[in-house]
Amino acid sequence: MSGFRDRYGASPLHLLLVLASFALTLYAGVRLLSGDTLGVLVWFVGAALIHDLLFLPAYTLTDRLAQRLCRPGAGRHPPKKGPVRAARVVSVNHLRVPVVLSGLLLLVWWPLILRRVPHYTAVTGLSADVFLGRWLLITAGLFAVSALWLLVRMRRAARPE
Repeated sequence: MSGFRDRYGASPLHLLLVLASFALTLYAGVRLLSGDTLGVLVWFVGAALIHDLLFLPAYTLTDRLAQRLCRPGAGRHPPKKGPVRAARVVSVNHLRVPVVLSGLLLLVWWPLILRRVPHYTAVTGLSADVFLGRWLLITAGLFAVSALWLLVRMRRAARPE
């Protein structure tokens, strides 16, 4: 068992779970997109290229900029040593979490948020005009909760023990 872990880098259970997830993904792809093998290949290659060539550099650059803005000494006056400095170091995570959650919601619901579903009202009887406003409210709420959480953390860190 130790030899396997040394060669593979993880337990046999990890390998089994990875293979099972690949099998499940293959099954889902075959069932959902049966008959259009070329379309599936184009979609996967296109998605990989778009992600690797456009999205990955964009969000890596954005994250680096956020880290630079949130690091100690980014403003005019560098913070004093102590808890305020430690709280500022982790403050970038209070930007990352709401951005990722908001982006995930946008990714899942973008046709409705951007009103790209022309027959939505006819099919469901519901208005599609509310999704952009609701997404913006949810995004604002995520940032507000994250900012509040950061303030609580900074206050706790500044409190003497």
